[in-house]
Amino acid sequence: MTITTCIFDAYGTLFDVNAAARQVAEEPGQDKLAEVWPKLSADWRAKQLEYSWLRSIADRHIDFWQVTQDGLDWAMDAAGLHDNALRARLLAVYKELPAYPEVPAMLEALKAKGMNIAILSNGSPTMLVSAVRSAGIGQWLDDVLSVEEVGVFKPHRAVYDLVFDHYGETQDKVLFVSSNGWDVSGAAGYGFATIWVNRAGLPADRLWASPHRILRDLTEIPDLI
Repeated sequence: MTITTCIFDAYGTLFDVNAAARQVAEEPGQDKLAEVWPKLSADWRAKQLEYSWLRSIADRHIDFWQVTQDGLDWAMDAAGLHDNALRARLLAVYKELPAYPEVPAMLEALKAKGMNIAILSNGSPTMLVSAVRSAGIGQWLDDVLSVEEVGVFKPHRAVYDLVFDHYGETQDKVLFVSSNGWDVSGAAGYGFATIWVNRAGLPADRLWASPHRILRDLTEIPDLI
């Protein structure tokens, strides 16, 4: 099997989704957030994903930026934080999430091997353009693919079809990398070679397919190609 194309999930895989709450909590005057930011961040992410799945099942698609706002609203309400200025600040920082430290060198090494490199994300195009620009990784990406092209969130098969539509590569030539176990299951079941970046050391999801390899971060990926 020859891998020619490396596809990465964005949020939680390349971009640190906890950075928004963590960074804002460190700012002056954010004492209330500082006390609860880890739980708020976890709730925000959980609801963001949950709402994407429920909307896909119910055929009630909206873009991921609105889903992200809805998830934050739930998390802030659960934390007892009723502060419009804080909400606006958290969302502003979320638009410019940093990449994990190992990302630039990993992408550069893959590009040196002649790989096609792309993002395939639930994120809306405007979200992804902003995140890629702020993280400074655009020079190594051939494309940034959003589910907005098909109007349904991962792990629907139509999302993974976008890789073939853009590159014409069969599944066995694609490596798909995600920090989300359910996303890796969807991609593995679709036929991609897969790596689950299990940063938190979580148990594997009990779904219809399993990842082919599990790593703690992205550092080793160029050596595995």
